Amino acid sequence: MPFSPIKSIRSLAITTALAILGVLTTPAQVATVDRIHQGDLIEIDELGGFDFDWRGKLNPEGYLDGFTKISDPIFARCRTTVELAEDVRQAYSKALREPSVRVTILDRSDRALAFLDGAIKQPLRLQIKRDVHLRELIVIGGGFTDKSSGEVTIFRPENQSCETGTDESQRLTKVKISDLLAGEVNPKIVSGDIVTVQPVQPVYVIGGVNNSGKIAWRDGATVSRIVAAAGGVSNKGVSGRVSIYRREKDGSKVFDLDLDKVADGKANDMEVRPFDIIDVPLKGSSKRTLPPVMDGPESRSQPQRSMPLRVID
Repeated sequence: MPFSPIKSIRSLAITTALAILGVLTTPAQVATVDRIHQGDLIEIDELGGFDFDWRGKLNPEGYLDGFTKISDPIFARCRTTVELAEDVRQAYSKALREPSVRVTILDRSDRALAFLDGAIKQPLRLQIKRDVHLRELIVIGGGFTDKSSGEVTIFRPENQSCETGTDESQRLTKVKISDLLAGEVNPKIVSGDIVTVQPVQPVYVIGGVNNSGKIAWRDGATVSRIVAAAGGVSNKGVSGRVSIYRREKDGSKVFDLDLDKVADGKANDMEVRPFDIIDVPLKGSSKRTLPPVMDGPESRSQPQRSMPLRVID
């Protein structure tokens, strides 16, 4: 390998700088966005020559993709540039005498996008280049809509960021909007996160009520309260033989309830679940033999790929 005096001088200066950086910067002090992610363009510069320089990305398993300068693969995902430089330096030392290595992230723009969706005024695709937290993203998205159920979920896919928990149960986080607004919680959002402001789920009321249709479900809602929210039983309705249709994993179930006995304290009210159908029969009608068919859950207003892209830098 030809000797390069310019690169040798530069090698000494950079090696000293890296040594200092290695002392002052521990893994815990390095921000998540500054670690190497899937999609990053990486440059490896061997400071004593050109034959061992390399530029490329990571393969799906997180190793340097197509890195053939040495025989053993080198894992790079979520490593700092200093850590990766040291791994490469040790590998190069088997073939070179006292190599000096610098690693640079040239391009971060191909990292996994995060998504903000659901009951938010402006659903967004997000390219995250700095630390950002949930409350800031809600502001960027224009705030909650009146269809919000009061809960935000954050799903963190595996290997899309450097903060994925080892336990699969840790990949889904639920945040109450009341806690978020009170400042009690404000989780960090990272590349690949799917943030969904959960929309309120409906309960359907049909038949002999004054205002049939969809009623917003709330935790703890009961049949009598939902019927009252639908304007109450109409003059043509029969409150004594209400049917509640519920779809479960093992099929549809039907529950009968006498609202007159509930009002008199002779029967217990029944809690409803999202997508229950409450049927108040009309006078003179017979009991349904088949469950009523209602519209399914509302589909996404626009596909993720058509959401506006917002760069957080």
